[in-house]
Amino acid sequence: MNPTPLSELTTTGVGGVATHLVTAATNDELVTAVREAVDAGEPWCILAGGSNSLFSDEGFDGTVILVRTTGIERQPASAESAETLVRVAAGENWDDFVAFTVKQGLAGVEALSGIPGSVGASPIQNIGAYGQDVSGSIRSVEFYDADAGQIVQLTNTELELGYRSSALKTGYRNGVYRVARPGAVLSVTFALNSNADGLSEPVAYGQLADKLGVQVGERAGLAAVREAVLELRASKGMVYSSTDLDSHSTGSFFMNPVVSATFAKSLPDDAPQWPAGELNQIELVKLSAAWLIEHAGIKKGFSLPGSRAAISSKHSLAITNRGGASSEDVAQLARFVLQRVQSEAGVNLLPEPVLYGIEL
Repeated sequence: MNPTPLSELTTTGVGGVATHLVTAATNDELVTAVREAVDAGEPWCILAGGSNSLFSDEGFDGTVILVRTTGIERQPASAESAETLVRVAAGENWDDFVAFTVKQGLAGVEALSGIPGSVGASPIQNIGAYGQDVSGSIRSVEFYDADAGQIVQLTNTELELGYRSSALKTGYRNGVYRVARPGAVLSVTFALNSNADGLSEPVAYGQLADKLGVQVGERAGLAAVREAVLELRASKGMVYSSTDLDSHSTGSFFMNPVVSATFAKSLPDDAPQWPAGELNQIELVKLSAAWLIEHAGIKKGFSLPGSRAAISSKHSLAITNRGGASSEDVAQLARFVLQRVQSEAGVNLLPEPVLYGIEL
């Protein structure tokens, strides 16, 4: 039995031990670990930064593969293009990679500063914040396909990147439930924009634009954007710190729900809504999960009696470990939130983190 509890490997700090814990420091080790776990016919999962995973108090009855690969390779720029390709190992820390791009004067992921986790997780979740997500910058993913038993290159189109979803993740995409593609991300290649003036991509989020003193659609210095995003995220407990209990979470626990425009009209006039395209000729809008939670009477800092888990005091989407919380504490609070929002607004919220042995 592996003695290291999964609570020590995740940002929420909950979870028991895994039957087997394997560390992969190279791509060859990662491929071998996945192949051996598949051949053994036992449950297995990939874990890197641990910022989007919740394990039960009973742990994981199988193999947890820790991805610890490193490496950032900037490829020579083409004279015909302003794009620069950067290949990044899956185990690289995401924010360290963003810091690298800003230092190199490369635009495309600067608004994603401060997001915890690894580079390998970024295409799976299509991580995004402040009007930017990786669907706009990922060129391709090097992926070990466990079913085929071979390494493949997946293009941006093949990844089917959507709102917090991809072809690599279990869940609903375009109204259809699809099973996750088993395997492991080995590296991600990003196409970033290089410019001599060191400016960001057009700022696409109002709060960030206000912080920078620019208009939405205008550009700002890369370093200034990164600094502003880090300050905004820290103010919401969304930059992990050992001393800030509000950051001891998976970040946003619930995704912003997408509903029909017709249903959205049944909500109060002050319910935030954003256009979300169409599906089968039905107009869709995205709602604010944070607004729905607070409208259901659950305020920042709320906790159930006797529980060590609580809604963040800075952000109503995060469920935090206030010290000594169990996985069940987190799950009970999540269930309470789901029930209240369903009862008050008729909306089913979906969890953003991957849950192992936890039922909501």
